[in-house]
Amino acid sequence: MAASYHSHHPPEDCINCEHRHLRMFCNLTDEALKDYDRIGIMMSHARGAKLFAEGDPARNVFVVCFGQVKISSTSRDGKTMILKIAGPGDVMGLSAVLANVAHEVTAEAIEPCQVKTIRKQDFVDFLDRHGIASMHAAQSLSSEYMTVFHDAKRLALSGSAAGRLARLLLDWGRAAANGKPEIKFTMALTHEEIANMAGTSRETVTRLLNQFRRDQWIAIKGSSMTIVKPDQLERLTA
Repeated sequence: MAASYHSHHPPEDCINCEHRHLRMFCNLTDEALKDYDRIGIMMSHARGAKLFAEGDPARNVFVVCFGQVKISSTSRDGKTMILKIAGPGDVMGLSAVLANVAHEVTAEAIEPCQVKTIRKQDFVDFLDRHGIASMHAAQSLSSEYMTVFHDAKRLALSGSAAGRLARLLLDWGRAAANGKPEIKFTMALTHEEIANMAGTSRETVTRLLNQFRRDQWIAIKGSSMTIVKPDQLERLTA
């Protein structure tokens, strides 16, 4: 279950994308935007498609235009940890490309999505040509670091499973709302996957979601969730 951050119509190109000014990396000057539109290709991916896997050579940078992508890492004994749900505007594979190392994570589409795929050297040359793009790339890396930091903090310092789940729901909801008053998003992860991110069991996630719904803190209709009482969930995270 995660926020769905897109409109119903994916962009055909970068210049005509109506959402780019809301996205950190894509909000470029006219000159940089024209150059950015020229490089890379837009690719559509079905749910379950792997864009790259842990250990693969980092040959491309991937920018999510539409949909959601699950970022995960697997231990030697086969245990998988979901690190992040990437949404529109997120840049994937950037740290591996700039550090010239293999991908340290796996990226898998959790719903149909559209991704701009840019060859490694083309992306590096683009950053060289445009200072604003370099700055936005640095901001993307900083955001990536902060996400990992906050996730570690949530798992290590939140005393209850309810608090950890509440924080996830609030983070996803606010990202999807993008400043709008209604906190509503589409659920894309299974209860098992949410449990993975919240550091608890699938049974606990199911029980807590049912409890939140009975208390009328959240409303669920089909695949859509609305956070009705964010203040109540916020109290659980304290």
